[in-house]
Amino acid sequence: MIVQRTFRKSIFLNFFIIFSIFTVSVLLYQYDREKDYRIKQLELTLDNVSEVAHRYIEHRNIFDSGDFRSLDTLKSLIPISNTRLTVLNYSGEVLYDSFVPEYSKLENHLSRQEVQQSLKEGRGSSIRLSSSTNQEFYYYAKDYKNYIIRSAAIYNIEIKNFLKTERIFLLFALFLFVLMWVLLHFTTLRLSEFIVKLKDFALKAGNNEDIEVLDSDFKDNELGIIRKQIIQIYDNLKKTKDELTIEQEKLYDHLQVLDEGIAIFSPQRNKILANSHFIQFINIISEASTITAENIFQIPEFERVVNFLDHQIRKQEQPAGKELSQLLYNIEKNEKYFQIKCIVFSDESFEIMISDITRPERRRLLKQQLTSNIAHELKTPLASIKGYLETILNNPSIPAEKQTYFMEKAFAQSERLTDLLNDISLLNNIEDAGELFEFKQLPLRPVIRDVIENLRVRMTQKHINCHVEVGSEVTINGNESLLFSVFQNLLENSINYAGENITVLISKYLEDEKYYYFKYSDSGPGISEEHLPRIFERFYRVDYGRSRETGGTGLGLSIVKNAVLLHKGEISARNKAEGGLEFLFSLSKK
Repeated sequence: MIVQRTFRKSIFLNFFIIFSIFTVSVLLYQYDREKDYRIKQLELTLDNVSEVAHRYIEHRNIFDSGDFRSLDTLKSLIPISNTRLTVLNYSGEVLYDSFVPEYSKLENHLSRQEVQQSLKEGRGSSIRLSSSTNQEFYYYAKDYKNYIIRSAAIYNIEIKNFLKTERIFLLFALFLFVLMWVLLHFTTLRLSEFIVKLKDFALKAGNNEDIEVLDSDFKDNELGIIRKQIIQIYDNLKKTKDELTIEQEKLYDHLQVLDEGIAIFSPQRNKILANSHFIQFINIISEASTITAENIFQIPEFERVVNFLDHQIRKQEQPAGKELSQLLYNIEKNEKYFQIKCIVFSDESFEIMISDITRPERRRLLKQQLTSNIAHELKTPLASIKGYLETILNNPSIPAEKQTYFMEKAFAQSERLTDLLNDISLLNNIEDAGELFEFKQLPLRPVIRDVIENLRVRMTQKHINCHVEVGSEVTINGNESLLFSVFQNLLENSINYAGENITVLISKYLEDEKYYYFKYSDSGPGISEEHLPRIFERFYRVDYGRSRETGGTGLGLSIVKNAVLLHKGEISARNKAEGGLEFLFSLSKK
């Protein structure tokens, strides 16, 4: 309400002052014009008196004869009573005065204002007190070449009233002024109400409050058009803002769920937007805790980014349509690999993206190592097969039993080669296409039983006893084929390397809400502590020569580890205090 009164008062005073100045100016102009008109009327009358006197002097040749007393006869002819007539020469000497009988004794009138003005301009006037008659006159003097005739009217109430302007005009102007004041009051009231509504509309719009319909009486004029346009503009802006807000929220949510760390900076290198992964990654890389994205420019590993940005700033502006400038490089920190990408936009703002490429990079390195190891591992069985077959082909006279022996050896190597290729294929499928394996809820005890039955003959040959302490209620969310491979490779590892007359124990020793925890152990000699950290590596063998004899591929425990990881579990190995090797691993329930 205070705002409304202030606005009304301001606009009302402005209009009031302007109209007041206009009214006063008109009144003053009209007053001066009316006053000037009445003065001219009076002077015209006095001028007529002077003209009558001049013609009389000319007709009687009074100036040459000097008989100015004869002018007394004009008193009866002058139309205005109380009119004084005076004749002066250029020296200011009074030649005749109708009001003073002894006019020859009057003082010199040359210095009189009206006389001086008539000498300069031909005619002059003034209002003053006569020193000779002690009366106030309105004097009017006119120059007639040889003499000056001054006519004067007594400045009495009648003359004063005559010279006053009519007051009816002032009353009329006052009436118009009051009328305009009333109209101005209602006009400013309506206008202020409309503007206050606009103000309330703008405040609510700025505070995102519910907006009422901006109604007003100005529906068909310019203010009505402004009202409609404001509402339309507001609706369009609100719709656009809502759409942008939704898109911004979607973009921000998208950035938060990305695996990459992304941050966008202004040309002044102030953060505009950054997701949580970006802060996490720069903390890992810098080995220092920070929550400020701008700290990236102080980290040595990002010096190439800083230099790249400095170089882009020094470059001249690129023409429109040209590809955006980019920087791409990899860094390694604490056995983790990151890819750094910087993109500079046309307005000199830029984006920095940090991608954790540890897994694909390690996979690449492992594949390189695997390829090298595969080539090495394939050479031995292929060379053996080739050697046995060449011996048979090059020596046809070899006894049949010897040929059979070589054929059996070649077949054994081909079996080993087949096992190696199968293990390589399984390992690659687990690592590269783990999502293709079908997972479902299945009981674990039947899987273990099938593994034992599959290896029963070999276990019997080496007098190996296997005890299973896994209840029928243990149900795993897993892939049956992979779980079979886990327990088969563990049991084959014991058969191949733990020796004879041993005992194998498979048990579930713990469970929680998410996992079952299992223990696999044998009573064999175990392995040296120095080899324990590496037994899950591909093709790693504790005793290479012995592994060759037993026919292992060197991939069994690597398959076990990757299969357990695919089941969201973990696995470790240790030597038991009483002897033998023990594996501890977990498998997810769901």
